[in-house]
Amino acid sequence: MTTDSSLPDRHSPVGDDLRVPRPPGVVRRFWARHPRVTDALIAFVYWFFAVGFSALVAIVPETQSSILETVVGLGLLTAGAVALFFRRRFPWIVLAITWVVTLVAAPLLGLPDAALMAFALYALVMYRSARAGWIGFAFSVVVGTAASTLASVLQRREIDPTPQVAAGSGVGQYAVVLVIVMLIAINIRNRRAYVASLVERAATLVREREQLAKLAALDERSRIAREMHDIVSHSLTVMVTLAEGAAAITASDSARAAEGMRLVAESGRSALTDMRRMLGVLTESTADGETAALEPQPEIADLPRLIERFRTAGLPVQISTRGRPPTDPTEQLAVFRIVQESLTNTLRHAVSPTSVDVDLRYRRASTTIVVTNDGARAGTPSATGRGLLGMRERVALYSGRLDSGPRPSGGWRVEAVLRPTERDTTQKGPE
Repeated sequence: MTTDSSLPDRHSPVGDDLRVPRPPGVVRRFWARHPRVTDALIAFVYWFFAVGFSALVAIVPETQSSILETVVGLGLLTAGAVALFFRRRFPWIVLAITWVVTLVAAPLLGLPDAALMAFALYALVMYRSARAGWIGFAFSVVVGTAASTLASVLQRREIDPTPQVAAGSGVGQYAVVLVIVMLIAINIRNRRAYVASLVERAATLVREREQLAKLAALDERSRIAREMHDIVSHSLTVMVTLAEGAAAITASDSARAAEGMRLVAESGRSALTDMRRMLGVLTESTADGETAALEPQPEIADLPRLIERFRTAGLPVQISTRGRPPTDPTEQLAVFRIVQESLTNTLRHAVSPTSVDVDLRYRRASTTIVVTNDGARAGTPSATGRGLLGMRERVALYSGRLDSGPRPSGGWRVEAVLRPTERDTTQKGPE
């Protein structure tokens, strides 16, 4: 079972997240972290008991084997124990070695050994597949039966002189022992695969959640940047225009100049309030010690005040509407910002416009915003500028379109169409 090391504190208890809990048991965790130590211990324990027991059986007077036979048999068992150390990497080779060891050592020592093949067969199931395990099981039963038969025929002691009976007994013994090993191995393999799939699923969900959080953060940053641009660009453009006008008439009309500077200050305060609201600093004190007002986002009802501000800055803006406006606050904000950005670009780039028209058409399935002016262009807005990009993003949220470009008769025209997927048609006028 593996876990994703990139996840922070991945063994913390599962609470409000999907992190993987710490596996139970200090000993179990130790063996899981040190597989080579586990293999070495298994090989040593098998060697200790198999060689020790076989040596005791070999020296019994009734079944005493020659020294050469005993040494060769014990050497084969030792070789089998050493092979168990590599059972994870080469399970088929290890199983084949156990077959050879069992076939040769059983007649020499007079004792067929099922434990060695059981360890190898278990490893084959765990590190290859259950199908490979059943194939190995079939051959292991044949090899075990042959080893048992040879041991019965060639052994010096005469417990059962009938080879057929011994062979049948060997088949039953090996089949029962190895079937039990197979069932245990398959059960453990399936459990590990199930737990591993759960761990992987949890890790995948954690990664997906982190990616969604990052995407949400990026989307929020983009939204804040778009709103901040609309606020700062509009306010600064109006303030600069008013300040320049006030400076130009200071000597001839000081009262109008003072009024212009008052409007500059008012625009600056309004921009500060909007910025504080966008940044979440809603309770921060203003310069005069008052608390910033908790105002909602601009909506269509705020358009007259916006138009009046541009008129004060010198734009001859006229607005016309048809139909009933949408009730969705987000769509109303989009309409307000598109009109605001279009008029800001007009104030910034148009030279001496004599007419600026804002036409709003509210239909059942769409909202159309058209802003035109007849002024010459002091500069052409970049198609990749933040203002036009912000308008395109707002239009894209409603599956609409945005067209911006010069008019054939002179001036500039911006047309935006919003097409919300869901809308209360009872609130709209006729098509």
